[in-house]
Amino acid sequence: MGSAMITNAKRARTRGQQKGFTLLETLIAMVVMTVGLLSVIASLSYALAAVQNGEYDLIARQKALEAMESIYTARNSQQIPFGSINNTVNGGIFKSGAQPLLCAGPDGMVGTTDDVGCTSTAGACPNAGVECMVLPGPDGVLGTADDVTMSLANFTRTITISQVLLPTGTVNQNLVAVTVTVAYSQNGGTRSYTTNGLISSYF
Repeated sequence: MGSAMITNAKRARTRGQQKGFTLLETLIAMVVMTVGLLSVIASLSYALAAVQNGEYDLIARQKALEAMESIYTARNSQQIPFGSINNTVNGGIFKSGAQPLLCAGPDGMVGTTDDVGCTSTAGACPNAGVECMVLPGPDGVLGTADDVTMSLANFTRTITISQVLLPTGTVNQNLVAVTVTVAYSQNGGTRSYTTNGLISSYF
């Protein structure tokens, strides 16, 4: 009888020591888990934005370099005189300020007064002919019926021609500095790529 009472007392003590989580502990655990999940989601969204920005950065770089190369080519082939390599406000052929990405006109250079609307393999580009790219659709194969057209309407290109000063402080009449900046807006912000070069009157 005495032995049974001792055993029951031990069981009662054991049951008293086997406590579960309190409501407060459970709430704290849920808050910690929620913060962790939100951090993971934020990291994923940042990674996705970085991937998309990387693609747009590449496009901006390519369009800036293409514009610079077209100016060098036109000058080296004597397609345009040196005096025309200037912004329109200074008597040249390059439009001043940020311009939409239209295609080169008869002069073969972008950013000039004779630029024209672009076309792609899918036909005329939307958004008043702003340059566009045809990308593979859901099937992942380019050249099929589900291809999608991506407009570069959120991109602008600025070509700035400025004078170069000699060490004496006078203007070098045989050299100009060309700056091409391609900017784009994405997710409420603006990013850009800039390239610089010097073009001489000698070739």
